[in-house]
Amino acid sequence: MIPFDATQQTPSEKETVMAKTPSQMLPLGTPAPDFNLPDADGTLHSLEDAAGKDACLVMFICNHCPFVIHVADELARLGKECDARNVAVFAINSNDIENYPADGPDKMKAESALRGYTFPYLLDADQSVAKAYHAACTPDFFLFDADRKLVYRGQLDASRPGNAVPVDGSDLRAAIDAVLAGKPVSETQAPSIGCNIKWIAGNEPSYFA
Repeated sequence: MIPFDATQQTPSEKETVMAKTPSQMLPLGTPAPDFNLPDADGTLHSLEDAAGKDACLVMFICNHCPFVIHVADELARLGKECDARNVAVFAINSNDIENYPADGPDKMKAESALRGYTFPYLLDADQSVAKAYHAACTPDFFLFDADRKLVYRGQLDASRPGNAVPVDGSDLRAAIDAVLAGKPVSETQAPSIGCNIKWIAGNEPSYFA
């Protein structure tokens, strides 16, 4: 795992190390909100790209958040597994890139290459997609079935920076396994915890406190 180096962050970014924002836990059964977002090269990707897939995973991540850095290698592994299992994966960065340039498109492209991400890593510049999903933190995960109904939202697993729990993606993997097996996903789901999405000033959603 590539370590998190707090010395490379601005004072405002260092403050996020201790931030712990939970998922909003969007109601199960919610249809997947559509999107049409560019990757770092400007190529547009939409939910329609998941047509024919047995499930669809939408992840809200970024580059600089220590909670994402903690699981980034596991996200890369999970993405490759999903490729082989007919599961679409999209990663979305909704952070305010003007005030958090470490999350800008050039850094997104470098991060994808560094981590070996095989899924599209998209920029939600106006933050409208994050709001549509009620995304609150990075990372935040949303798994939809073949009918694009929400069956899982919450944590990747119980690991957090500093808690010594191994990163294994067990919670999200169990949900994916159930969907692909045609079984119900357990509704006992724990919220993800991470840094809050860095909202543009004046653009904060009603659920942001």
